[in-house]
Amino acid sequence: MISDQTTAPPGFDDLARRVEAAQHGPGAHALVRSFASNPAFRPAQWEELTTEDDPYRRLVRPADLAWLDYATALGPDDTLKLSGLLGHRMLRNIYDADLLYLPPNRNAAADRDGADFYGAANRLRGALAQPILERHLFSFLAHQRPNPPAGLSVAGLLGELRGYWEERRDRPGDAFAVLRGTRDRREATTFALVQLSAFLPAVRAAPARASLGEYNPTQPVARELLLDDYRRWVADSDAWTTLLAAAGLTPTVGAYWQLCLNTSLARGNYLHHLSRAPHRHAELVGAFVHQRIDDAVVATAWADAVEGGLGEQPAFFTSRPPTLLPAVLDDLVDTLLTPLVALSGDAALTAFRAGFTDAAELARRWDRDLAEQLAWADSIEEHKAKARDIDTYLTTEGIEVDLDTFVESCDETSTTHVHDEHRLVMIESGDMHFWNNVTHKIALSDGDKILIPKSRLHGSTVLSGSCTYHQPIIPDDMYLKF
Repeated sequence: MISDQTTAPPGFDDLARRVEAAQHGPGAHALVRSFASNPAFRPAQWEELTTEDDPYRRLVRPADLAWLDYATALGPDDTLKLSGLLGHRMLRNIYDADLLYLPPNRNAAADRDGADFYGAANRLRGALAQPILERHLFSFLAHQRPNPPAGLSVAGLLGELRGYWEERRDRPGDAFAVLRGTRDRREATTFALVQLSAFLPAVRAAPARASLGEYNPTQPVARELLLDDYRRWVADSDAWTTLLAAAGLTPTVGAYWQLCLNTSLARGNYLHHLSRAPHRHAELVGAFVHQRIDDAVVATAWADAVEGGLGEQPAFFTSRPPTLLPAVLDDLVDTLLTPLVALSGDAALTAFRAGFTDAAELARRWDRDLAEQLAWADSIEEHKAKARDIDTYLTTEGIEVDLDTFVESCDETSTTHVHDEHRLVMIESGDMHFWNNVTHKIALSDGDKILIPKSRLHGSTVLSGSCTYHQPIIPDDMYLKF
């Protein structure tokens, strides 16, 4: 006979209260730092620009957490800061520790890092850090949503979605326009595909995870729709591998971890975030519908970008392009949302709209972020010239600005990161490789200078016995002059 035990073990309630207090108080940041201490997240070595054979090597820059603060929430204007990038790296690591990833071949590095990545200690620390990171990274979204119109209905919501579909159909994104105008199309296309690989597998896996619940009889078709989306992804695995191979890339998850933009990780993390919160199912459905629209409206733009940049027709986008005409969209929303409204009333409508709107906001921010990264990476020589002009201006005008100086030894590597302000990199002595893509490295030596705008992803490796360099911090108004 099994006893009906309703009393928690001694001390359990006190422990639960202490954990909750830690997650919401000033000690929250300490829980995130504890998670970041995993050896698999250690800073990069010079040979670890890419990690094609080790899907568990997820670099975070844990030393930076000594001065960041994850106990607070990012504001709408702060999401591209360093804490956003590192936060999304850590959050993806938490989500991915629940999923199976296999290396393409057996190797000692993957064995070691996989044990740390999937270990019980990492999973426990991740469970404690997860709500803190989600609050830090996603709280701003609630303040970005437009207020729903009075008397919101399924029909009214469908009107909004059709309008969004038409807008995106006619203008799939600024990033594609910037990509078409780059001088090195192959380089830019390769970087863009790295960003796609940072979120597309995640946004396919997250709804599949949610499909494992029991939906009948309330939502008899929803589970099948969510699972079918993942079935299509599995069926397209060969085409996906071929697409990446055209750019010299592999499909190993995390292979190009250091080059994933904050916003690329965010798009996948948001779907994971909702799929792991069953009480937010209506929001997940809204975000899922957004992804279906996004898939449809960018397919041609992606196909054209790959053909123009890599010289190949991508079967992944062209063999069976996703279609989401208004009638299909209406049917999709009716199938997914109407049963939820019958079950939960207006609350389901509001939640669905929130999920859709949040996913659209993250897609918009991704488009802008990628466009700016592509434009900067394609104009490195111009940013070297601007750095020289700014340095001359500071000297001739006798202007003093805040300055950081670094002395690093051979092979010392700076894991990719962003700065929260505009900076110059000025080499006093020594040699380094500066990099922002998998395609090439930029050589810098004595006297070289380069301007790095705020929030632009980059890393570096010292080549000489030692390298001394300075980073003057450039105020916004001065940056705009140049």
